[in-house]
Amino acid sequence: MSQIPLFSGASESVLVDDERGRIVYTPDVLPAELAGAWFGELRDSVPWKAQRRRMYDREVHVPRLMAHFHLVPGERRAPEAIRNAARRVIAVTGVPFNAVGLNFYRDGRDSVAPHNDHLDEIVADFPIALLSLGATRRMTIRAKEPPRRVLQIDLAAGSLLLMSYETQLHCTHAIPKTRDPVGPRISLAFRVRPARDPAEPDGFYR
Repeated sequence: MSQIPLFSGASESVLVDDERGRIVYTPDVLPAELAGAWFGELRDSVPWKAQRRRMYDREVHVPRLMAHFHLVPGERRAPEAIRNAARRVIAVTGVPFNAVGLNFYRDGRDSVAPHNDHLDEIVADFPIALLSLGATRRMTIRAKEPPRRVLQIDLAAGSLLLMSYETQLHCTHAIPKTRDPVGPRISLAFRVRPARDPAEPDGFYR
């Protein structure tokens, strides 16, 4: 099993640690004031894109806004908050993340369906780190095979969720829609990607 480094904070919670993966949740990786400042900067400065995807026999809107950035030393196309967030997450985890995908959930109608990362788009044995900004949203993590363990995790502003590579083999994760009043949320998903295709536009990584 790939290893997830331990955080230095005493408030971390190891939610899962077995042959199907390791999941660690740590609140307050960022102080509230900094989390709020980064949320505001990213909301206003990221070139958010609305996407459409084919589902069965028709195209549908993806129910959230998205953006992606490749992280390289000296990168200046990504907003400063993303560069600072990357430095913070890399320092906390010790993982050499080189890409970040952003999701902007504008309200409770925005969501992401159950899925796992495409394994050809992440490097084996490296974890995925999810940094949350803005309103708290609930993530559901489900095992694909029996015993069908289900985790419900409320991802608060300034928190970090670390999922090992094995979780992508054995689990799906989702942010369900909710009818409860909820404010906007931005998530930053840090990954270690394979070597980038030079044909990809600078500052963008799928």
